[in-house]
Formats: sequence, structure tokens, C-alpha cells
Amino acid sequence: MPLLLYNTFLFLYLSGIKIYSLFNPKASKWIEGRKQWRQKIGSALKPGEKRIWIHCSSLGEFEQGRPLIDALREEYPEYKIVLTFFSPSGYEIAKNYDKADYVFYLPLDSRHNAETFINLIDPQLAIFVKYEFWYYYLHKLSKQQVPTILISGAFREKQSFFKWYGSFFRQMLNCFTFFFVQDEQSKSLLGSLGFYKKVMVAGDTRYDRVSAISKNKISIPVVESFKAGNKLLIAGSTWPDDEEILNKCITTLPEDWKLIIAPHEVDDMHIQKIQQLFGSDILLFSELAAGKISAGKILIINNIGILSSLYAYGDIAYVGGGFQKGGIHNILEPAVFGLPVIFGPIYDKFVEAKEFVAKHYAFSVKNAEECSIMLNKFITDEHYRVTIQDSLKKFMVQNIGATTRIMTYIKDEKWLVS
Repeated sequence: MPLLLYNTFLFLYLSGIKIYSLFNPKASKWIEGRKQWRQKIGSALKPGEKRIWIHCSSLGEFEQGRPLIDALREEYPEYKIVLTFFSPSGYEIAKNYDKADYVFYLPLDSRHNAETFINLIDPQLAIFVKYEFWYYYLHKLSKQQVPTILISGAFREKQSFFKWYGSFFRQMLNCFTFFFVQDEQSKSLLGSLGFYKKVMVAGDTRYDRVSAISKNKISIPVVESFKAGNKLLIAGSTWPDDEEILNKCITTLPEDWKLIIAPHEVDDMHIQKIQQLFGSDILLFSELAAGKISAGKILIINNIGILSSLYAYGDIAYVGGGFQKGGIHNILEPAVFGLPVIFGPIYDKFVEAKEFVAKHYAFSVKNAEECSIMLNKFITDEHYRVTIQDSLKKFMVQNIGATTRIMTYIKDEKWLVS
């Protein structure tokens, strides 16, 4: 019965996304990217290769997996890296990633798709980043005795694995060879299911990633010109709910403070809505990059790819997504530069967010009034803000090293032969 329900869910999901693709560009890419996938993959792969398969759900998981991909590429150059994505937002950014030899969409889970896909790529090691548990793929890997690991895993008591009705989901966990998790709670939960010898608290590889970014951040002359000696509130990966709150808060910003908004979606329609919301005192990154001179107080980043380096110019960060069902976006990107972080109330799925809140490095707000109070505290009490910045930078340094721990285990287990 559980497998029947799972297959029904997959059927309904595919049917729904086909309908949605008729008027949604992202859904359309999801469909188009999977057309004739057998021919695409079969013709791309070369015979005789040794391969490592790494799967990421979307862009966030790709950033989480990059430190390990880079380390595998350096340690095992004779292996080909096969990188797959479920979401177009990850695939579109990473399709030209130079450390991966092949980048594909992952075909939707089914018995036939899983058997065909895994037989085609024939991996010597399979790596899933953070989550995504696909029944047929995991069972095929287990059946073929392919070492299969989860990295930067984060488990919560509310998940189906740990419920009385979760036997079907626990079957998927049984297919993993080893779990590298972010925190002790995740280890304890997996231990309660009998996986004591198959789990290690390795930490979150995103700390390694953002540390590398901070050391190799790019210079952004447009932002330097816009800042011009002022303090900056940088709002990253925002959604409309976040933008509504920010619009109500900017009246509290002093003359020597400016706002930069880097929205999660940068399509023309969304950018136009932001412009209408904030009014005339607003600039577009593309306009300034083209040489337009203006003395606005708000800058909208209407391109992608610079947010992680953009935070280096900031003094306070607001990270979006906290009013969305999926929760907040990456708070480690601003944290590595010491920026205290504000976000919305939906963050319970994120280990780092809960820890930051507990340590008073980050602050959750439920509305514009709470956001204004928090901003005012940071702006008027510079000593308070600087103290957080210093503590946060030290904390970030203390938490790097997950990639090294995972790589050491892979080498010790001899899953890959040089």
C-alpha cells in the first residue's frame, strides 16, 4: 500500500507539473530538461570511465555540495563527476560548472527510470546532498551494492522516518551506507532507528563553502560606488512578503544608511513590482553598471551570481524566505562576513538558524514592527552590532572542516581506488 501511494504521488506530481508548465517558465524547463534523457545521457557518457554520482535537489544543495565536489576532483582526478539536479534553478546555474564532467536533470523516480539511469552512469560512489530520498533510486543503488552516502544531513523528529507509520520511509534510510549529519540531534534520531554505526556528526559543508567564498570574494565596483561611505542593509533572496516588510522599515533608516535588495526571483515582472512598491528613490544594478549616475538610497540587484560577494559590503543582513513554506535561504553567506542576520519566522528546518538564534547572532521577526525594532537596535547601538560581528566571525571559523572529515572517511573506507 505505501508503495502504491508513493507511485500515485509521483503520477500526480508529474501530471500537475505538465499542466503548470503551460504557463510557468520554471516548470517548463523542468519538463523540457528531461525530454529524451536516456539518449542525452547515453550519448554523453564515454565507455570505460569511473564515475561518482552527486545529486543535489536545487541551487542551495549545490552550494552545500561544492566543497566536497572540489575535494573529490582534486583527490580523485581519474574519476568523472556526474552531477544531477531535481530543480531547474540548480541545473541552470551549475550546467557549466567546470568541476563536474556531466550535469543532468535527474529523471523522475520510477523503477524503470532508476534502473536505466543507474545502469547508464554506473557509479562507484553515490552522494546525496542534505536530503531528497527517492525510493527506486536508493533501492537500485543498494541492490547493486554501490556505496551511498548522505552529506550535511539534518533530521527532525517531525519527519515521517520517526513516526509509527514511517516504515516505508525507513526502508529508504536502510539503503544508505553512511550518514554525515550536521548536528547531534540528527545523529540521535538516526541512532534511535538503529543506525548508530552508520552516522557521524561531520558538520555542515556550507561553512567550508562560505569560508572559501569570503577568501575569494569578487570586487563589485557598482556597489562600492553606491555605498560611498554609507552603512548598508543588504536584503538577500527576498520574496514579496519580505519586500513588503522592508518597505515599511526603510523609513527608520538614518541618512547614512542605504538598502540593497537582491530578490530571489529576478524576472522583469518581479523587478517591476519592487520598483512600484518602493517608489522613485530606487536604482537598478543594470542601470548603474551601464553608467547611469544617480543618488538613490535603494539599489535593486536585477541579476544573479553576486549575492555571496555582495554581503562583504554590508553591515546588517536580512535574509528572505522566512515567510515562505520552504523557509529561509542561506544565512551563512552574510554570517561569514560577520553580519548579524534578520529573517522571518519559518526557520525550524535549519540547524544553523536555530543555533544562530540561540547564540543571538540572528534574529527572527514576525512583522514589520519587530523588524524595525531590531534594525533600530543594530543602527543606534554600534557597540552591540560590532560585538556580534566579532563573535560571529570567530564562530564561523570554528565550524569549518566538514569536507575534510567526509573525505577522510571516504579514503579510509577505500570506496574509491586511485
